[in-house]
Amino acid sequence: MTTIALCTEEEVLEALSTVMDPELDEAITELGFVRSVLLDDDGVTVHLRLPTAFCSPNFAYLMASDALDALRLVDGAGAIRVLLDDHHDSDKINAGLAADAGYVGTFGAEAEQSLDELRGIFRAKAHAAAMERCVAAYLKRTGLGANEIYKLTLSDLAPGRDKAALLRRRMSVGLSTCPASQVFVDDQGQRIPPESVPIRLRFAKSVRISMEGNAHFCRGLLATRYADSESDGATPRITDLRTIRSHR
Repeated sequence: MTTIALCTEEEVLEALSTVMDPELDEAITELGFVRSVLLDDDGVTVHLRLPTAFCSPNFAYLMASDALDALRLVDGAGAIRVLLDDHHDSDKINAGLAADAGYVGTFGAEAEQSLDELRGIFRAKAHAAAMERCVAAYLKRTGLGANEIYKLTLSDLAPGRDKAALLRRRMSVGLSTCPASQVFVDDQGQRIPPESVPIRLRFAKSVRISMEGNAHFCRGLLATRYADSESDGATPRITDLRTIRSHR
């Protein structure tokens, strides 16, 4: 007896929305990187795409691998297939994902770093950007100077999207989310000395601006690359063959 995949389109998209572009720190669903989703009796097939054919292979693999992991958590999804389209390493990445070969197994000697090291680098950058965004908003709201930043705790931050994002980033790098925890800390959660705050704040700001600028640039490249495609927008093309069959 064949088991039919029972998950819904909404559950698949929700799972994919938890996958973040590691360099831009935005969901791949918001960036338009999910090209299509196919649901059939066997399971789910997702096609991903990127703004250019020469985007960093390690980033491309990380995104596709995270998408595969997220979909495997969906109850009733059946067999999961994640495919990266139109990239110069698509064949290698897709074969590695299908074989569960891992990053090093997929790229062999080309893999200069482990996947965990890559994730750590990207998560640290995302935390720095989220931290600076919250600090800048706090200073603007209160009128205080940068010399007061070292006193700032999580409880001082106004509720909202920026604070929620910072808390997620702190959790991802293993930092405390206790309200009494200091906001402006290094990657190990250590307090930044007051005399070092200005230069560290400028660095965090440069990271944040770079990530936001790259995200804007990537959206433009993606829109241009797929301007004549059926899937030129940010919304992926959804096909549910189970529904189609049931209406015949």
